[in-house]
Amino acid sequence: MRSRVTGTPEKPRLAVFRSHSHIYAQVIDDTASRTLLSLSDLGLPKKDFKGKKKTEIAAVVGRSLGEQIKKRGIAAVQFDRGGFKYHGRVKALAEGLREAGVKL
Repeated sequence: MRSRVTGTPEKPRLAVFRSHSHIYAQVIDDTASRTLLSLSDLGLPKKDFKGKKKTEIAAVVGRSLGEQIKKRGIAAVQFDRGGFKYHGRVKALAEGLREAGVKL
């Protein structure tokens, strides 16, 4: 998947990784080989997740990451799902990003 999706400074790559318990996302500029932002459910306050399912948590992570991306002045990102199917937690994260105003 990474061979087809590359990030530039104007439109960086958003790489998603999900484990059995957690979800992680990184915004990467591949031309400079630099990670611009990274966020996971481990980096957010636990009070946001009380009584929520994993897909709901992924949506919260997507919204939080989207807000940080907008603060950096990035309008659009290349979505790299990392070989994971586009449903469930990966889809919820993408929808959270869209809610925050980031174009995928």
